[in-house]
Amino acid sequence: MLRELVAKNRSYRRFYENEKPSSEQLKAWIDLARLGASGRNAQTIKYMIILSEEMCESVFEQLAWAGYLQDWDGPRKGERPSAYVVMVNDDALGKNYFSDDGIAAQNLLLGAVERGFGGCIIRAFKEKELRELLKIEAGYSIIQLIALGKPKEEVVIEEMNNGDIKYWRDENGVHHVPKRGIDEIILEEL
Repeated sequence: MLRELVAKNRSYRRFYENEKPSSEQLKAWIDLARLGASGRNAQTIKYMIILSEEMCESVFEQLAWAGYLQDWDGPRKGERPSAYVVMVNDDALGKNYFSDDGIAAQNLLLGAVERGFGGCIIRAFKEKELRELLKIEAGYSIIQLIALGKPKEEVVIEEMNNGDIKYWRDENGVHHVPKRGIDEIILEEL
C-alpha cells in the first residue's frame, strides 16, 4: 500500500483546474507536513494557503515549469493548479531548516495523493515578485511552492536507459520519468 502511494506521488504539472481541494483538505495535508521530523525539532517552516482563483492565477505567473520540456511554457488555462501551498522559513526560529522542507513536502503530497489529488514542488519562481504579491514580511524566506490539484495527466516511471535522466512526454501526452535501477543506487551491502 505504501509503495503504491509513493509510486503514485509524481510531479504532476497538468490538473483539472476546476476541481479544487477544500481549505480543510489543505489544512489536513499541512498537518501531515507538521507531524514529520524536524532537525533539532526547531519547526521553522510555516505555510501559506493559496486557494482563490485570482490569487492562483497571479501566483502561476511567477513560476517556471518543467525545465527539460523546452517547448512547453507550463500548463495552459484550464489545466493549471487549483491551489498552492507556499512553504516559508521563519528565520527568527532558525535559518537552517536542514531537510525539513523535503520531509514536509513529501508528507503533504502523500496526503494529497491518498485523496486523489497530486502536486508538484516548485523552486523556480520570481522571488521578489512573489514576495510582494503574497506580502511576505521580512524575516521569512520563501523555500518552495507546492502546486496542487486533481491530476489531468498520466505520469509513468520507467527504467533509465543510457544514463539519461531527462523526463519527457510522448505523442499522447504521457509524462515519462526515468529512474535509476535499485542495483545502481546501492553502492555496497556490508
